Amino acid sequence: MTKRFLLFAVVSVLFFSTSCESKKEKKEEHAKFLVTSPIKMDTSITKDYVSQIHSIRHIELRALEKGYLKEIHVDEGQEVKKGQKMFNIMPNIYQADLQKASAEAKVAEIELQNTQLLADGNVVSKNELAMAKANLDKANAEVSLAQTHLGFTDIRAPFDGIMDHLHVREGSLLDEGELLTTLSDNTKMWVYFNVPEAEYLDYIISTDKDVKKEVGLLLANNKEFNQKGIVETIEGEFNNETGNIAFRATFPNPDKILRHGETGSILMTIPFKDALIIPQKATFEILDKKFVFVVDQNNVVKQREIIIGGEMPNLFVVTKGLNEKDKILLDGIRMVKDNQQIASEFVAPKKVLSSLDLYTE
Repeated sequence: MTKRFLLFAVVSVLFFSTSCESKKEKKEEHAKFLVTSPIKMDTSITKDYVSQIHSIRHIELRALEKGYLKEIHVDEGQEVKKGQKMFNIMPNIYQADLQKASAEAKVAEIELQNTQLLADGNVVSKNELAMAKANLDKANAEVSLAQTHLGFTDIRAPFDGIMDHLHVREGSLLDEGELLTTLSDNTKMWVYFNVPEAEYLDYIISTDKDVKKEVGLLLANNKEFNQKGIVETIEGEFNNETGNIAFRATFPNPDKILRHGETGSILMTIPFKDALIIPQKATFEILDKKFVFVVDQNNVVKQREIIIGGEMPNLFVVTKGLNEKDKILLDGIRMVKDNQQIASEFVAPKKVLSSLDLYTE
């Protein structure tokens, strides 16, 4: 009985020892961390810039004469055609001025005819004839001026466009220069966006700087506008406070979707040659700065700051802080500490990228 008990105890000890060793091996096996390296390749990224959308023509319509607003022939938000009558200011005074000027011109014309007859008979001098002609010219000028003032009482659309809200109502007493409404030509839109100085320099010294760059427009509803724009101009000065310079892109607007004053984001594709790329999940952030854990030859992890030059789905373009030969921690960045030694398993960068592509699909 004693021998059987001893044999059972030995077997139990061996089983327990084997079980512990197996658990220890599994634990060590699970403690391995995946590492990879940055990969260098040509790529391009799409950067977005906050933008302001303006009509290609956006003007204020103001009263050119004093008077009562007699009629409004249009409504807010209405599309108007060039030459269409929009407002009519009570023209009574200006009609009277025109009639008066016309009558005075008629008198001057008769006086000229009489003086001409006298001059033909050598009754009056040539100077008197010239004076009569000058008086007629002056009277005709007064007629033209009165006609112009009368024409100002009819305010017409200077181009095809969409009008904004009304600032006055019928019957309002208007002062000269008072704002009536605004008019926008939305056939094309100018979209302004600010570019940092470094990106401006990359753009302006690039080999294709003379090629009109195509850009997209992301609207406030997070959907891309159905037309592409062209970057046409760059402003002449940098903003000293922000270090940015304004670019202007022109977008066709055939469906009149865009309106003056909208906001959005310009989407510009920027090529990167020999870009250094790492997975986003290999990074972590401290006080708005990006870091990775670099694994040295002794499998010790070291925290290192990196500079991000661009972003793609699941990937970062690194411009400073890493090179192709570095090994970075891919998984478990929250499970390790700086200067900790780990067991690692290397995964080829291309394999990592392909797995990320599958993940995004």
